[in-house]
Amino acid sequence: MKNTSIEKFLKSQSARKIIIAITSIILFYLLISLYFINHTFFNTVINGVDVSLKEHNDVDDIIKNYIKDYKLELIERNGEVEVILGQDIGMGYNEKNSISRVYHMQKSFKWISSLFGVQKYNVEDLFIYDKEGLENNINALKCLNEHIIEPRSVSFKYLNNAYEAVAEVYGNKIHKDIFNKVIEMSILEGKMKIDLDEKGCYENPKYTLSSEKTQKTQDLLNKYVSTKVTYLFGRKNEIVDGSIINGWLSVDENLDVIIDEKAVNEYMLGLSRKYDTVSITRKFKTSTNKIVDVAGGFYGWKMDRIAETKALLESIKRGEIIEREPLYTQKAISREEDDIGNTYVEINITKQYLWFYKDGKLITQGSVVTGNPGRGYATRAGVYMINYKQKGSVLRGPNYEAEVTYWMPFNGNIGIHDANWRYAFGGEIYRRNGSHGCVNAPVYLAKKIFENIEEGTPVICYEEQKQ
Repeated sequence: MKNTSIEKFLKSQSARKIIIAITSIILFYLLISLYFINHTFFNTVINGVDVSLKEHNDVDDIIKNYIKDYKLELIERNGEVEVILGQDIGMGYNEKNSISRVYHMQKSFKWISSLFGVQKYNVEDLFIYDKEGLENNINALKCLNEHIIEPRSVSFKYLNNAYEAVAEVYGNKIHKDIFNKVIEMSILEGKMKIDLDEKGCYENPKYTLSSEKTQKTQDLLNKYVSTKVTYLFGRKNEIVDGSIINGWLSVDENLDVIIDEKAVNEYMLGLSRKYDTVSITRKFKTSTNKIVDVAGGFYGWKMDRIAETKALLESIKRGEIIEREPLYTQKAISREEDDIGNTYVEINITKQYLWFYKDGKLITQGSVVTGNPGRGYATRAGVYMINYKQKGSVLRGPNYEAEVTYWMPFNGNIGIHDANWRYAFGGEIYRRNGSHGCVNAPVYLAKKIFENIEEGTPVICYEEQKQ
């Protein structure tokens, strides 16, 4: 039944018209295809030259005419335009080119595809030029020689207790290698105009305001300068905050924040010089109401600069707001100007006399015998402190051994102790029969001191100036 219907349709007048129409279209397409055997397609551009629908034999002349007046416009970042003329670089048509490959690629029966888009081709060996001439032309361009502004990444400025990001600078510095390649390729491709910025011919900043790391760096900088460390020195204090910290911060080329550890250590050195009291010369009011200068010894405050530098760096990295004392390798009794306080042992080497005060009250006093200066054993002036106290000890040294009951060292192996072998103290005894540097005391005096003194108690040794 179906076959009968198809046969009737094919014999009908309508069927004959459709067949004729299709056949005509095919013949027409084939006739056009014959045209394109030796002609270029619609919308054909070869190395920048429009040769649409041109006979193959005519294409060479068209391209030759094109390059007679060839010029390449360079559109620069500042809007200026510079030109490289084809005639200045010896630009010419290469007779031994491979343009025929384009003709082979354009299969004539595929011509219809050219109606729907530009057919761009680049024949690498189509043009020739004088390389030295091109190089000379390039080197003479203004964009390579006049007022070059280097690109600069985003930077940061400390203002009003916080960091602000400062916009990057793009500048106008040409990336020479890329620039040369872009120009060479543009000439070979027959381009008449290129935007140097679009072609990546400029050196650009690595980081800009819109870079993700910019915000991270700014946040980190602001975290660091939000730090406030208040160092307590008795009734005085020193504050380390953003006004100081910002001077220790820098940002490297990778937008990493650098804390200048050397500068932090220098700051600690300044605090140490200002507040440490070890080895300073002290004005001391003696028990005889004289004011003497006491220099030397190792008593006093001494900051642990290395440890404190490390601690401050950690505080900055955490953005801490704290109050505390700095770390010390050694502490004194008081943080007042008189760091000795009112509990101390006073030894007048000149008068060979000792006083012991506790909480401002005189506990005991008496004559002593100090080191023999004639034999090089003089008890050294200075401010020291009791290292420890020990009941029952044997003191040994060059050519001597002595057993004592009360031993209180304050300067290495130099200390206060009883000397039951002596029958007299004070006066000029120390000059002819002095100790090896220790302070020899009567048993009663040593015992009283021992029973009331504590480790760390200052010991002031001094000599009076002769009038």
